[in-house]
Amino acid sequence: MARRFRRTLARRLIDAGATAVIKRGIGPRQRYLLTVAGRKTGAGYTTPVSVVVDGNDRYLVAAYGEVGWVRNARAAGAVTLARGDRIERSSVVELRGHDAAPILKRYLALEPITRSYFNVAANAPLEALEREVATHPVFRLTPIA
Repeated sequence: MARRFRRTLARRLIDAGATAVIKRGIGPRQRYLLTVAGRKTGAGYTTPVSVVVDGNDRYLVAAYGEVGWVRNARAAGAVTLARGDRIERSSVVELRGHDAAPILKRYLALEPITRSYFNVAANAPLEALEREVATHPVFRLTPIA
């Protein structure tokens, strides 16, 4: 059974450290700071994320399930990604089973530390990953000019 995400003190400290590193533009290249407007307050909420690159396309995977940024991104339809001095705004479109499964597979290879939050192994067949999309949404990012 997959672990359930909890925002503990340890998690907040890890996120604070990751945020400081990403703001300086260092660390793994897939790491960004995601900022999205709150669906109720409109205030910006920021969290570290990993972006999956597939050719010219880029994706966000909700490794911890339907957490706040996922619900806010759905409502807003757009997010901001920052890394170092680079800031970009993108629209988000949620993918479904067949389209999202290969992205989940790439994500699990890219970020093995989050595997315990999934009910499938990294080498699971795409059919199993398609079912996992129900609890781990995948969003295609499209830059907003």
